[in-house]
Amino acid sequence: MFDCGNCCQDLNLRERFNRNTIASILAGVIFAIGWWIIIDGTCQYPSHADFNKIYFIIGSIGTLALILVNSVSNSQVRGESYSDGCIGQVGARIILFIAFLLAFGSVIGGAWVLFGYYVPYKHDKIYPGIAIFSQNLAIFISTLILKFGRKEDLSY
Repeated sequence: MFDCGNCCQDLNLRERFNRNTIASILAGVIFAIGWWIIIDGTCQYPSHADFNKIYFIIGSIGTLALILVNSVSNSQVRGESYSDGCIGQVGARIILFIAFLLAFGSVIGGAWVLFGYYVPYKHDKIYPGIAIFSQNLAIFISTLILKFGRKEDLSY
């Protein structure tokens, strides 16, 4: 039997892996998988005729939306923050609204590329369209997990 001595006696996993840590790790893994899928699609189909590199903009907008959604705290949106900051409650709500528009728009854009270009015209090479849609869906899911999966209890 393996004996690790006294190194594992003070290990408390409840304190180390709380809800915020798990949500952040899960969102990061899903985000990385999304970008990995699009990189794989680019490597599988390097020619411009098979995979138009302009479609990277859709994933970049989804990434910008992830940053914007999570830059505004829920207490700022509700008006319960300690200070109003430089934008106030109305500005926080406007930023959150625009960020969610960008997030939904990137998922819709990925679906439009898949079903508007790759499914009807590129029957034999559909994987780049699936990669674009999967990337944007993964970024959107990670945005939601990171925004709504964490608690804002700053007492710990």
